[in-house]
Amino acid sequence: MKIFNWNNVRLLFMFFLVIFLFSFTSKRNSKRKLTKSAVVFEGENALFVKQESVNKLLIENNSNATTVRKDRLDLNKLEQVLNAQAMIERADVFVSIDGVLKAVVKQKTPIARVFNDKGSFYIDSEGNIMPLSANFTARVPLVSGEINKKNSKDLFELFKVIYDDGFLKKNIIGIKIMPNGSLLMLNRNYNFQIDFGNMINVERKFKNYKAFFQKVSLDSSLHKYKKIDLRFTEQVVCTK
Repeated sequence: MKIFNWNNVRLLFMFFLVIFLFSFTSKRNSKRKLTKSAVVFEGENALFVKQESVNKLLIENNSNATTVRKDRLDLNKLEQVLNAQAMIERADVFVSIDGVLKAVVKQKTPIARVFNDKGSFYIDSEGNIMPLSANFTARVPLVSGEINKKNSKDLFELFKVIYDDGFLKKNIIGIKIMPNGSLLMLNRNYNFQIDFGNMINVERKFKNYKAFFQKVSLDSSLHKYKKIDLRFTEQVVCTK
C-alpha cells in the first residue's frame, strides 16, 4: 500500500494557484486603460518625421489614449500603419506593464539626394526612394542626371560606398551623371572636379583618390588643381 504524499499535493496545489493568479492578473491587466502613448526613435537624432506625427497615428481613432482598453488594441495594425509611412523603415509597437502605448521607430537612412526631371528625393540605405522632409535636410551628396533601370543598381552601390566611408562621406558633396554614363564629382572644400569615369573599379578609384588627397594635402597644393582624373586605375592624373 502506497503512502499518500502530501508534498506532491502541495506542489500540485501551488502549480494550479500560480496558473489561476496569472490568468486572473492577465485578464484584469488587459482590461486596464492606457495611461499615455510614447514614441522612441532609434539611431541618429535627426528627425525626418516628428514625434507628434507618429503619436497621432498611434491614437488616430481615439480622442484620448486613456479611453482605450489594452484588450481592444490591434498592435499589428498599428505597426502596419507606421511601417507604411514614407520616412519610417521599421516600427515596433507594444504596451508596457504600466499602461504606456510605446512605439520604437527606426527612420529610413538617406544616402544620396537626387535632382532630376522627376523632382527631388532621397535614395535610402535600402535603395528605395525616400521623400524630402520639411523637418530636416540630410547632408548627403547631391546627384543630378538620369537614373534608370540600367544604372540604378550600380549607382546605389556607389552611394553606399561613399556613405559608409568616413572620409568620402565628408568629402564628396556632388555627383553629376553624364549622358555617356560617366560621373563627375565635387569636393566639399576645393573647387576641382573629380572625373570618376564609368562605374567600374569603384573601390580602387576611391582608394587612389584618398591616397592622392592625403599626400597632396601635406603641401597645401590642392587648391591649385582644377581637375582630378580617376579614370585610369593605375594612376591619378591632375590638371592645374
